[in-house]
Amino acid sequence: MRRSQAAPGVESSCQIRRHARSAPALSPGPSTSTSPPPVPPRGSGSGGTMFTSTGSSGLYKAPLSKGLLLVPSALSLLLALLLPHCQRFFVYDLQAIKDDFQIWRLICGRIICLDLKDTFCSSLLIYNFRIFERRYGSRKFASFLLGSWVLSALVDFILVEAVWYSFGIAAAGNLPSGFLAPVFALFVPFYCSIPRVQVAQILGPLSITNKTLIYILGLQLFTSGSYIWIIAISGLISGICYNSKMFQVHRVLYVPSWMAKFFSRTLEPIFSSSEPTAEARVGMGATVDIQRQQTMELLDRQLMLSQFAQVRRQRQQGGMINWNRLFPPLRQRRNVNYQDDRRSEQQASPPLEVSEEQVARLMEMGFSRGDALEALRASNNDLNVATNFLLQH
Repeated sequence: MRRSQAAPGVESSCQIRRHARSAPALSPGPSTSTSPPPVPPRGSGSGGTMFTSTGSSGLYKAPLSKGLLLVPSALSLLLALLLPHCQRFFVYDLQAIKDDFQIWRLICGRIICLDLKDTFCSSLLIYNFRIFERRYGSRKFASFLLGSWVLSALVDFILVEAVWYSFGIAAAGNLPSGFLAPVFALFVPFYCSIPRVQVAQILGPLSITNKTLIYILGLQLFTSGSYIWIIAISGLISGICYNSKMFQVHRVLYVPSWMAKFFSRTLEPIFSSSEPTAEARVGMGATVDIQRQQTMELLDRQLMLSQFAQVRRQRQQGGMINWNRLFPPLRQRRNVNYQDDRRSEQQASPPLEVSEEQVARLMEMGFSRGDALEALRASNNDLNVATNFLLQH
């Protein structure tokens, strides 16, 4: 059976896998002589590092996330340690808002956490959710946070009244303070758009993935108070409404362009982070098998990106391209013997349909429609792989 050739200067997938299996495990000691596997381009890696929770580029290109980490956390520590007598102004009391018309509590009570445990957990989650600011841009990320923040205030009132009339529980004056509802709302796009990459298998169907730690942090925040579940549910509902564009709320609750330009000129220089010169490897497995599996996935991704670059050069030269022939690892990465079925894959098939929503997302990031269509078709509609390549070329 005829085997296809890889791109010039690139090893075949089988050769790479043989090198990965024969590579010794990485020693944790500083004196090891074994060289680590090559560092992938930023945004690549197992499952797309740019869109996972293990990115190592810090807060680069995430000024809003950095501001949400520093300012509310600093104010929370200041109120807890130095100004405890001022905490009453930041209590989220729906009863006082309804009876005494203290509307200002809708703002002050929903920005700063008065519980340091909530501050710590929400800060960790915001740091991991910074990937959405890189993916959508600061303005769209801020619009999502603003929309979910406003919607959740309305849902809070509805849930509190429902709990009172259904169970006779008065929860209006016991809700936790802080920027918590938008943090829970971010779990909606996290669940829908971030790929799930298995890291370890435990107890049959249960497995540890790249998203497990984030869900554990969310569960810790969910159980940190008696009535925080109301905030969590309202945040998830508002996140679903905004993410699914229900009731067209994204057309009403958004950050206008003039405001985005104003903050980009005034606050972005303060909270922006410089591009890291060297990135440390993160998330390496603790066992030999996990390390070898991660190495194989890393090298397979590098092979795919190299093939993608070669194909793009051929297209610019007017060559004919068979995308299904050049990118089998995208659909058969788990099948070591995928080359045995190449003839069946080479049969004529209709052009791959590309999601217009994914094309729009890539165009919002500044790429042309032609490049977006080319990348999505070549990556079998894998938005993460397509974005990773377009960002690197």
